[in-house]
Amino acid sequence: MKIGIISDTHDRMELIEWFAGEFGRRGVSHVLHAGDIIAPFAAKPFAGFNFTAVFGNNCGEKLFLRDTIEKSGGSIKPGPISLELDGKRFFLMHEPYALEAAVKSGLYDYVIYGHTHELEKRQEGSTWVLNPGEACGYLTGKATAMVLDTATGEIEIIIA
Repeated sequence: MKIGIISDTHDRMELIEWFAGEFGRRGVSHVLHAGDIIAPFAAKPFAGFNFTAVFGNNCGEKLFLRDTIEKSGGSIKPGPISLELDGKRFFLMHEPYALEAAVKSGLYDYVIYGHTHELEKRQEGSTWVLNPGEACGYLTGKATAMVLDTATGEIEIIIA
């Protein structure tokens, strides 16, 4: 299974649409969004995917954002959340408050967070710690996301 990992899209529609297109071209079937989608319209390009997200600290209209995502079959909740996809255990959050505790727990194959807008890909023991950076490119000038292949374990960084 291929999983798209994205965060901090901040309503930058041209890049959101570009990343959604890239996910489709790369065979992604599920997208994990680590927060700061912001407005409901910014979630619409992900409607063709299985979609799981957490709210970020800048998500303002949470009710309509949740309704928009749920109408397309996805989900968005306050983080952190735990989920299992393709036999792999994921811990998804926006702000990295529980980051080190989740990593050290050994309960998860992948701990994913956003908020910092800084790309991170490291392995600690059997747990991968992933921050896809910022899809919006506002702070770093680099718009990034990731694709995880659960069959091979490969984690590809995508740069717009």
